[in-house]
Amino acid sequence: MKSTTFKILFAYILLCLLWGSTWMVIRASLESLTPFISSGARFVTASFFILILMKVRGVSLQLDKESIRLYILMGILSFVIPFGLVYWAEQFVPSGLASVLFGVYPFFVAIFSFFRIPSESIGKIKILGMSLGFIGIVVIFSDSFTTDLSTLFMGMVAVALSGVIQAWMAVTIKKSGKHLNPLSMNLIPMFIAGIAGLIIGFMFEDLSDIKIDNTAIISVLYLAFFGSVVTFTSFYWLMKKINVVLLSLIAFITPIVALLLGWIFYKETLTTQHLIGSSLVLVGLLFANLESVFKQKTVSVKSV
Repeated sequence: MKSTTFKILFAYILLCLLWGSTWMVIRASLESLTPFISSGARFVTASFFILILMKVRGVSLQLDKESIRLYILMGILSFVIPFGLVYWAEQFVPSGLASVLFGVYPFFVAIFSFFRIPSESIGKIKILGMSLGFIGIVVIFSDSFTTDLSTLFMGMVAVALSGVIQAWMAVTIKKSGKHLNPLSMNLIPMFIAGIAGLIIGFMFEDLSDIKIDNTAIISVLYLAFFGSVVTFTSFYWLMKKINVVLLSLIAFITPIVALLLGWIFYKETLTTQHLIGSSLVLVGLLFANLESVFKQKTVSVKSV
């Protein structure tokens, strides 16, 4: 039991750290590559990494009718559309504002769970915790709102829509993907996303400014292995272990990680506003997890 709890905690923290870094790396990749070429290269590369890991670990690809349907759905609605929207929006929308807009993700996970997986529904305490977390994110990045938001409208809609789509898919996978191995369930969806991204990029994007330099290569490799293989495999493993709404709250933690990474590596300033907002997020997470902790303690007492 303690070993499983440790693994869950480790995977959760690892996800927060790695996904907290991807916003900056995506922006770096767009200095050399177009949005869909960058996204496509990321996921094609990630699918090859996964194939190697599956061979090494002896994991077979499940090819029953239900699995294939889910692979295709995931490829389109977990990767192609939402990541295409985010990569495109990152050209216009500041990362801080994007983090706030993506904060709709946990709320829509909660809404979709309520209607589709009643056992995953949440109580008032978790809703309070989520609300505090979202307010914290708004406080942290409120400086982003000084920009003329009217010029960023389509980019803002794209990021928010990405969050809604990914929320629907998270609940779908939780409900229908229990039989799938966390590694194998990434292979085909990521390959579909990668090929689709490259095709769209070559057909519709201006490729004249593409530079295959160190920034492009390093960012794609980082996003492929750490930002895709490690994170999504961990995410789908966690989905089998904990409440999907609690898992979605990672969306509130990753912006704080991004702030800390900026402070450590780029000497960016941490303000009182950042600290207050981060505190609100952490208090919100505490509230969101109180009910689960209480239930675990109750179960432990009963089993003694």
